[in-house]
Amino acid sequence: MSADLLGPGGLPVDPPPQSTAPQSRWRKLTAAYHRLLNVLLVATVGILVIPVSLQIFSRYTALIPSYIWTEEMARFMFIWMIMIGAMVGVREGTHFDIDIWPRLGPRGHAALKLVAGVFTLIFALVFVFSGIEFTRFALNRISELAELPLWVIHVAWPLTGITWLVFLGEQMLDNLRIVLGRAV
Repeated sequence: MSADLLGPGGLPVDPPPQSTAPQSRWRKLTAAYHRLLNVLLVATVGILVIPVSLQIFSRYTALIPSYIWTEEMARFMFIWMIMIGAMVGVREGTHFDIDIWPRLGPRGHAALKLVAGVFTLIFALVFVFSGIEFTRFALNRISELAELPLWVIHVAWPLTGITWLVFLGEQMLDNLRIVLGRAV
């Protein structure tokens, strides 16, 4: 079995559906958004290293002063890293996905993915609507240490929910086509 068909622990995974039809503009746009999210994910991890390193060096050496804003900046980057990672995970079908069922045919697998998608969709809607309230709450507030606007961190929740809706919509449409016996 080829290495690209092996998942975590060397277990076989289903190959991604291959489509011979040209991609629509929407699919190209979401693919570009996915690539942007991957770049942002790498950037947040890279940026996260800076304040954490400053915290470590200031704590254990006298080379630099103890900066208090680094703790808050690290927390902000950590939250964004998690949210962007969750967005990427939903797009790649690796987030909210547990394989406990035996090998099913393409239709059975697609039907199971549709059911799981409905529950993830509900979770995404909670993120959107509660996240909007969460962001509204933070509109005129600033963080205590770095004095950054709090909405910058709170907006991660509704943005994550909206992104999940977009990516889930594509996946659920593909799975519905498979269940109905149409080509993807």
